[in-house]
Amino acid sequence: MLDKSLVTNNNKEYIKAKEYQLLNMDIAFVGEGGLKKFFDGREIESQLDEVFTPVDDDGHPQRTGNVWTASCHVITAVIGSGVLSLAWSMAQLGWIAGPLVLSGFSIVTYYTSVLLADCYRSPDPTTGARNYTYMDAVRAILGGRKVFLCGLVQYMNLVGTAIGYTITASISMVAIGRSNCFHEKGRDSSCYISNNLYMAIFGATQVVLSQIPNFSKLWWLSIVAAVMSLSYSFIGLGLGIGMATEKSHSHGTLEGVGIGVVFKSKTDTWNIFQALGNIAFAYSFSMILIEIQDTVKSPPAENKTMRKASTIGVTVTTLFYMSVGCAGYAAFGKHAPGNLLTGFGFYNPFWLVDIANICIVIHLVGAYQVFCQPLYAFVEAWSSNTWTKSCFIQNEYQLDIPVMGQLKLNLFRLVWRTCFVVFTTVVSMILPFFNAIMGVLGAVAFFPLTVYFPVQMHIAQKKINQWTLKWCFLQLLNVLCFAVTMAALVGSLAGVVNILHHYTPFKTNY
Repeated sequence: MLDKSLVTNNNKEYIKAKEYQLLNMDIAFVGEGGLKKFFDGREIESQLDEVFTPVDDDGHPQRTGNVWTASCHVITAVIGSGVLSLAWSMAQLGWIAGPLVLSGFSIVTYYTSVLLADCYRSPDPTTGARNYTYMDAVRAILGGRKVFLCGLVQYMNLVGTAIGYTITASISMVAIGRSNCFHEKGRDSSCYISNNLYMAIFGATQVVLSQIPNFSKLWWLSIVAAVMSLSYSFIGLGLGIGMATEKSHSHGTLEGVGIGVVFKSKTDTWNIFQALGNIAFAYSFSMILIEIQDTVKSPPAENKTMRKASTIGVTVTTLFYMSVGCAGYAAFGKHAPGNLLTGFGFYNPFWLVDIANICIVIHLVGAYQVFCQPLYAFVEAWSSNTWTKSCFIQNEYQLDIPVMGQLKLNLFRLVWRTCFVVFTTVVSMILPFFNAIMGVLGAVAFFPLTVYFPVQMHIAQKKINQWTLKWCFLQLLNVLCFAVTMAALVGSLAGVVNILHHYTPFKTNY
């Protein structure tokens, strides 16, 4: 049997030098999917290209991602449904605090994403062993109980994000139907449409797409999703500017709805805190940064490529967030809707609003998969290592699909991923709250995944001594972000409790 370790450097001259290992063997190599390749000495040279597929230094298939594909993954992950709540968040904070808070979150997110990019390899950020997931990085650099805590927070948040995206996609699909209804019957019509059918449609789509085996196969979906996110952001920006320039129009206030009466009105105080959670959710992508980096080829070093991708991604998203949030607030003032493109502040041109919501749905179809792939990979790797002899888990089958070519089908992957999508869809039907759910998700993920673990891994990796200037700065960053996170979590949970007082499960309320 050919020793696979001989070919991990993908050097054909080296392989040919070891040709004697194959000359007198009937079965030279068992390839992917258990398909046996047969050779004899006369055929070996012509078969080398087929057998020895390009691999990286870890024996995995050669990575092909670059700064642009990684940037698309980042933009797809960052510019999501969070952008739609920014006008409402700006309305709670006002013209002074709103832009300052948004800028603060963007700076912190960029800084910690640079720290996290160095954790893909350890102990050395350029030559060390690869960490394939966020939790692998925490295990290699920090270890102990922090690994369990990281996994619990990360994967719970990925589940929550999938639920949030299902809610948002269904709201946008319903908004298309209601927009057309208002256009035909007038603004005073009820135009009641239930979210449940559209959640089921979105879930069925995700069942099909969830059979894509891994992250590296999603590059095309990320590019489409990134284009869609920019499209609906531009439309929202244009509509907001158009309405804000109308005569006799309110453009908001310096202190916003809540800042002027903070701690005087309980509801307004909770809304300010919830706005912090919504902005935090808008910047949640650190939990999948390591997985994105694992798609990048080298040279150049993966951390250098990921720094550039983070710079591009965070810069682009911050410009859009600031533009869309400010334009939406200028357009609606204190009456800014919770969801900019579905709150029906914009009735005309109805066809443009429809296009924007279609773009949202397409984007969230892709973003759902980008966020769920790490969870899929974790469960499947754990199951494969636990039940090594199970045919249900281990075997893969080749299916020939017209036009699309071959698809590798694994029964466990089919069943588990389908059950996961069904679960997130049902929960979305039970709790279809947009702003409050976004706030809870943002608060839960921001401090531990975006700030705490990247900072602690950086301290451990660089061996930063206690009470040095940099150590004190990093710990101060931890304390401030923890305080913001707790405020956001409390405000968002208060919003959920308030909604539950007058909510009926599986019934859509407008």
